[in-house]
Amino acid sequence: MATTSEIKNGLTIEFNGKPHQVVYFLHVKPGKGGAFVRTKLKNLENGRIIENTFNAGAKINIIRIERRAYQYLYKDDMGYNFMNLETFEQIPMQEDLIEGVEFLKEGQEVEIIFNADTETPLNCELPDFVIMEITYTEPGLKGDTSTSAMKPATIETGSKVMVPLFIEIGEKIKIDTRTKEYVERHKD
Repeated sequence: MATTSEIKNGLTIEFNGKPHQVVYFLHVKPGKGGAFVRTKLKNLENGRIIENTFNAGAKINIIRIERRAYQYLYKDDMGYNFMNLETFEQIPMQEDLIEGVEFLKEGQEVEIIFNADTETPLNCELPDFVIMEITYTEPGLKGDTSTSAMKPATIETGSKVMVPLFIEIGEKIKIDTRTKEYVERHKD
């Protein structure tokens, strides 16, 4: 067992019987009363972020996690299927464990976070940026590139993102999977 003095960003702890990752923490020592640690914790099973305050010196249970490289293969009635790039072992995962599932395409490499003690998958993370092809968008007006106006566009996975007016069908764009927003045109 560890104490709150060991809390840092990225640490995975057991909170309310579930694995949570510390997204943000702040040690506070007020003039009156005891010190405490204010945290934002991300539930690795469902992705929800909650705030919690621990008293200084409180006991916490640290969970050992491992990140492993996997490749997305296909989706079926069992869920989304991934293959380990080292052992070629395949595992299915439910949609709610995958962050940014709308940007997942076959053959894409992802990182799956495992609880190292129980060997259970906790979460699947896509790369921060993905390259997608535009399959449909309304045509933009010629010369209308000076404004920051945006229009909806459908990408190859079927998801919709907002893109600038000058983007056309067939172009490839770079998308930030964390914010789900257009970043730039992809240069081949």
